[in-house]
Amino acid sequence: MFRPEFGGQKTEDLEAGGGYRQLYPMMLEPPELRWAFIRKVYSILTVQLLLTVAVSAVVVTVRPVSHFFVATSGGLALYIVLIITPFITLCPLSSMYQRHPINYILLTVFTLSLSFAIGLTCAFTKGKVILEAALLTLAVVVSLTLYTFWAARRGHDFNFLGPFLFSAVFILIIFSLIQMFFPLGKLSLMIYGGLAALVFSGYIIFDTDNLIKRYTYDEYIWAAVALYLDVVNLFLALLTFFRASDS
Repeated sequence: MFRPEFGGQKTEDLEAGGGYRQLYPMMLEPPELRWAFIRKVYSILTVQLLLTVAVSAVVVTVRPVSHFFVATSGGLALYIVLIITPFITLCPLSSMYQRHPINYILLTVFTLSLSFAIGLTCAFTKGKVILEAALLTLAVVVSLTLYTFWAARRGHDFNFLGPFLFSAVFILIIFSLIQMFFPLGKLSLMIYGGLAALVFSGYIIFDTDNLIKRYTYDEYIWAAVALYLDVVNLFLALLTFFRASDS
């Protein structure tokens, strides 16, 4: 950015990075490069979320689709495939996220398979519950993202959350396994949904902080996947909470 000085000359505001404000104190890289990276990641994330909404809406509104998955043996087998496909896709994606266009193909397969699974979950949930979970997810994601950018500019760092969040996810996995084999009732589901919502809210802060400071420029696919999983898991956690409280 150029600005006129008292002597009629123009000097470049180097501290602002050519018109871009620094994202955090003592930022060594050019701010415009990091901002371009952030915009790219959020553009990919937006496409993923829109695709998820579209696929889920089709599964929910076109009743024969959900009926096929539930009432037929072939549909059940396909549902199991859709459940495990995102985990399978993440393996090659973790090593080929820099290879174009393979990275986008794997990302599309990952997003579509997970979107179908989310749609089937929503297909057997009341519309009011889905709307409540979706609106609250939107509010939490936007507010926590803005907060993390604000906190980063003031020198706060959230890298310390990593070990705690990993431990919390491990506890949630054990909790869900216990719930699967020994159902504990609606109250336990509400507790699980509430705790999971808190954990993935923490992950939104953690991964946004990494987006601002730590991801390299060629890790845009991996950064988008991390944030996408945070948003999706937050939505599913809130869906579990509201569905248990509504039943």
